[in-house]
Amino acid sequence: MRNRRTRWLAVPAAALTAAVLAGCTQEQLQGWLPSTPGLTNHVDRIVGLWTTSWIVLLAIGILVWGLMLWASVAYRRRKGQTGLPAQLRYNMPIEIFFTTVPILLVMTFFAFTARDQAAIEAEIEDPDVSITAYGKRWAWDFVYDRENKDPVYFEGIQALNEPGTMHIDEDTIPTLYMPSNSSVEIVLESRDVAHSFWIVEMLYKKDMLPGVTNHMYFETGDVEGTFTGKCAELCGEYHSMMLFNVEIVSPDEYQAYLDELEAEGNVGHPDESLNPLQPTWDNEGEEEE
Repeated sequence: MRNRRTRWLAVPAAALTAAVLAGCTQEQLQGWLPSTPGLTNHVDRIVGLWTTSWIVLLAIGILVWGLMLWASVAYRRRKGQTGLPAQLRYNMPIEIFFTTVPILLVMTFFAFTARDQAAIEAEIEDPDVSITAYGKRWAWDFVYDRENKDPVYFEGIQALNEPGTMHIDEDTIPTLYMPSNSSVEIVLESRDVAHSFWIVEMLYKKDMLPGVTNHMYFETGDVEGTFTGKCAELCGEYHSMMLFNVEIVSPDEYQAYLDELEAEGNVGHPDESLNPLQPTWDNEGEEEE
């Protein structure tokens, strides 16, 4: 009898869930994360972890709120009652439940997070494309490795406001090019202070630290277009202007862009002497000229 009742309850619950999900937009299905499914091989994994976590936490919240409401109604003071209700010192089953369930939830979230982090951080042995991104106050340099050829580079300048306005002049924002349907390695270096390399739609960022080389590995999909990049580490006065664009294009367009850089004479590595000078200090803590 109980199994039959459970079955009849499960059918409308499943139908209601399907109806709710069918009415959701793609933005809602991915938890309002600013990305596109299939942009990289990591995006769907990150979206899945994010949305599943919120669904589980929302279900737990509804359960807890329901129990609180039920207790408030079931054990409220009735008309004519006086004094305190019967006092219980403890309830062992409930105490065990409220101790073990949170521990199990934390362990589960940790396990899935560790699994996905290991996959995201996994090194690609022989990537199709290797690009070195240099963070500098307050712009970016991009160096593109080429097989059996010297690398080519793009040297960025800080994004600027349009004269007399607070709008960014789009022509001054550095652009990073990547081919679609390719495995990509990005080597992260800093020329001066701590920065953070963040391609917003890829839902992942990584620090760029002086004297430390970090790496990002991913595979691009069929999605092509323009995406947003920025520094995600407070790095100084013009941190908010440290922007860049990302163009994911076809492999042929990517190669044409590298050929264009070569034709402009941007072969090798950008001149590190163009880095902003760091202040030096004397023994008394005063800045030297």
